[in-house]
Amino acid sequence: MAKSLPPLTWFRAFEAAARQLNFTAAAQELGMTQSAVSQHVKALETRLGVTLFLRRARGLSLTDEGRMLLPQVGSALETLADAARGFEAGPTKNLLTIASSVSVAEWVIAPHLAEFKARMPDLRLRFVGTIWPDDYNTVRADVEIPFGSRSQVGRAGIMLEPGGLIALKAPGLRGPLEDLPLIESVGTSDGWSKWRDVVGPVLQPEIFVDSYGAALHMAAQGNGVALVSALLAQNALSSGQLVRASPASLQSTEGYFLRITPDVPGAEAFRDWLLERLADAPDIGSVQG
Repeated sequence: MAKSLPPLTWFRAFEAAARQLNFTAAAQELGMTQSAVSQHVKALETRLGVTLFLRRARGLSLTDEGRMLLPQVGSALETLADAARGFEAGPTKNLLTIASSVSVAEWVIAPHLAEFKARMPDLRLRFVGTIWPDDYNTVRADVEIPFGSRSQVGRAGIMLEPGGLIALKAPGLRGPLEDLPLIESVGTSDGWSKWRDVVGPVLQPEIFVDSYGAALHMAAQGNGVALVSALLAQNALSSGQLVRASPASLQSTEGYFLRITPDVPGAEAFRDWLLERLADAPDIGSVQG
């Protein structure tokens, strides 16, 4: 059986770090944390069995192997971008394009989408999955729901509430939080280590996933406690799929934002509906820390 390819995010982290010769600058470009970029690059080096960068006090420099890999990765990423752009054309009348993470589409929008469609029955919807803030530079969307810090997203974005992080588990998972297995969403700035510092002692995470949505699914199956965005948790709590593992909540340096293309009637209608829906959702507790 052919060996599977390394994840695309590893290559994206390498390519950005190789151009910037700085993990911090690459992280800002990609909308990741510096530690996430460093971890992705280290994972790629381990997978390939070579050292791609020389880590120096004043920054990075490429090794011979890194210089050999960079043009190939850059070309491949551009080819993928061109291939994706080829599918963006098509009928656009009454079509509203919404760019968001799969987590938001599945846990925030999908449970109530029929309500919006009833308001706008002639409007067709196209969802584009995104992960990092820079993904929005490569898609043409009427509505964007990026995740990140205010500085990454920009002043045009409306921060969606509730913000902060809460701990969730399956109703059948018994025991105090400090004794339960933990699920960590990597690539975000805040996690269980901050909870340990601010709220109280917990075990080290045992399961690592790349999105809050995946963490919610893992928790719903009884695999542990997920520390996730309170915004994503609303439907999971109201439907009984998950319950609070602790009454405490945690402030976060990142969150979800909403921005639209001006003067697009469908976009304005979607913005107004989503903000109304979130305002009407049950209160799940205040944020501390």
